[in-house]
Amino acid sequence: MFGKVLSSAITGIDGKEVIVEADYSEGLPAFDMVGFLGAEVKEARERVRSALKNSGIFLPPGRLTVNLSPADLRKQGNSFDLPIAVSIMIAAGIIPQDFAEDYLFFGELALDGRIRGVNGTLSHVILAKTMKLKACILPEENEKEASLLSGIELYSFSHLSDVIAFLLKQLEKEPVRPNTAASVRNSHILDFSDILGQESVKRAAEIASSGMHGLLLIGPPGTGKTLTARRIPTILPPLTEAEKLESSRIYSVAGMLDAETGLLNERPFRSPHHTISATALVGGGLSPRPGEMSLAHNGVLFLDELPEFSKSALEVMRQPLEDKRVVISRVNGTSTFPPRVMLVCAMNPCRCGYYPDRSRCRCTDAEVRRYLSRISKPLLDRIDLSIEVSRLSYDDLKTKASGESSETIRKRVIRCWEIQKERYKNEDIIFNSQLEGRQIRKYCGIGKDEQALLKEVFEKMGLSARAHDRILKVARTIADLQEEASITVPQLAEAISYRQTDRQFFS
Repeated sequence: MFGKVLSSAITGIDGKEVIVEADYSEGLPAFDMVGFLGAEVKEARERVRSALKNSGIFLPPGRLTVNLSPADLRKQGNSFDLPIAVSIMIAAGIIPQDFAEDYLFFGELALDGRIRGVNGTLSHVILAKTMKLKACILPEENEKEASLLSGIELYSFSHLSDVIAFLLKQLEKEPVRPNTAASVRNSHILDFSDILGQESVKRAAEIASSGMHGLLLIGPPGTGKTLTARRIPTILPPLTEAEKLESSRIYSVAGMLDAETGLLNERPFRSPHHTISATALVGGGLSPRPGEMSLAHNGVLFLDELPEFSKSALEVMRQPLEDKRVVISRVNGTSTFPPRVMLVCAMNPCRCGYYPDRSRCRCTDAEVRRYLSRISKPLLDRIDLSIEVSRLSYDDLKTKASGESSETIRKRVIRCWEIQKERYKNEDIIFNSQLEGRQIRKYCGIGKDEQALLKEVFEKMGLSARAHDRILKVARTIADLQEEASITVPQLAEAISYRQTDRQFFS
């Protein structure tokens, strides 16, 4: 006899349809599994056999073959136990085939028949919705996470015997109710008004946020670099519903989504320690998982103490920053993760932190050069704005006047985002930072005076073609903040000023 059910495999952050087939035939007792299986899927054979026995199901003797199709898709993870068990029971004649039609199954089985939760619930359920299936049958542990989505029926179970009774229509079960509760925004905890002085730094942060440009803060310790970076999410617009689901799927696949608080409601802010490996930063592993870059998708990736990161970790970021995606290729297949992030970096100008103040800095010129050389020029070229963060005076620290609040700055940033979305509605981009080639020439055109200024700066500073384009993109964002259609000389000059720090420290 033959039986089949539907399940899904996680590739990157997407669910891919998998048909789980089982066939019983005459012959010596055997249990074979095929279909390009990972080690954890091959081990499902023993888990399923014991779970069925301890759920009161005794299989008839015979040759059992289970196939997970398509055969060219690598099956990994622990989510195939439940669909394998159900397909076997259909093949054994215990459950009629039509009773399991139009369901998508996923879940891990314990030896005693309990159903354990798995990662990637949102991706599994989204696939079922896309396929227009009747419902999903899933672990009770994943019920809250799955209920964050609506538009498809969900049935959750804690034991295999309950699934069997439900499919045989011996157990009535109400679908899981959708959970539309949203988490509360915590932006009041951090605010730009907390930052005393540093008006030029706050201006650079506003420009970077308005166009999702990369930002580098350079200065001695204690000047407010980290303070500023941690407040950037408070001036970014709220996540749209599509962005919430996009980011939440990544956290679901990584097993980091807190179903109690609902879908991600805040723009992610990830700040990995400088000891992080290249794989943990961009993603990867034997079974590819999202890294910090992808976990920061639609938000901010903050790299503090930038020169202390390993060179391999920093260099591996270059292509994902340019392409806005991480492609991890293994012999078994390719996984893609989406890192559309605002990169914010902070660093001291030397090991002691006080260069070029020679009254305090004790580093030799060679030591300074060696420290700064840890940041490659190609990586610097990919950071649109860099600014020096100077020490505050005593009077700055004692002033009672606070600067603009995050909410005030946020309104300007939101307006700038709206201008870009309207301008690029027919393009495959959203922000000025994403402009490339033809698009730069189309949307960042400048007049003769601006061309003369840019030519002079380009030749004197020895800029690369990439730095030239990024100046134009930053100037476009500054013009958008001022709601002007064309880029003017003052806007271009301000954009150029954010490359002067590169020249000062890295020339």
